[in-house]
Amino acid sequence: MTNATSAHYDRTTIALHWLTAASVALLWIIGQTADWAPRGPLRTGYWSIHVVLGFALAIALVARILWRGLRGRRLPAADRGLLHFMAEAMHYALYGVLTVTIGLGVVNAFLRGYDLFDLVHLPQIGDPAMRRPITHWHGLAANVLIVLALLHATAALAHYYARRDGVLQRMLPGLR
Repeated sequence: MTNATSAHYDRTTIALHWLTAASVALLWIIGQTADWAPRGPLRTGYWSIHVVLGFALAIALVARILWRGLRGRRLPAADRGLLHFMAEAMHYALYGVLTVTIGLGVVNAFLRGYDLFDLVHLPQIGDPAMRRPITHWHGLAANVLIVLALLHATAALAHYYARRDGVLQRMLPGLR
């Protein structure tokens, strides 16, 4: 087995990775539970958190893509062949589905014209008849994203516990 523990990603790449992972998980949980809150300020606040975090995640995704393309550390592949192909395909799928999910979320926020924390009102832009289908596609994309993220995490844990090749440690903060 190759030992990949000698190489680590840079701190910015690691920070953006874990910020993205935590944001996706939190946004998905909020998206699944926000309608449980009673109508009124509590629900408005809960959805406001979802929308604001979604916009923050959009900014983080742009930063992550720019960082990865321009400054981020490139590490040699830990595996060759099929595992390398699967890892690359998973990363492209994660970036693609994350981009689609965020894009649909931004469109949804403006179709609805969200009232954020009763302080700022996003303008309602577009055909209100599109709210339901865009909400559906945004939720579906978010569910696909969560499944992909869980598969990604499972693969990382398999590298750690079964393969013992140090791949997971490359992305863990503080393990230098």
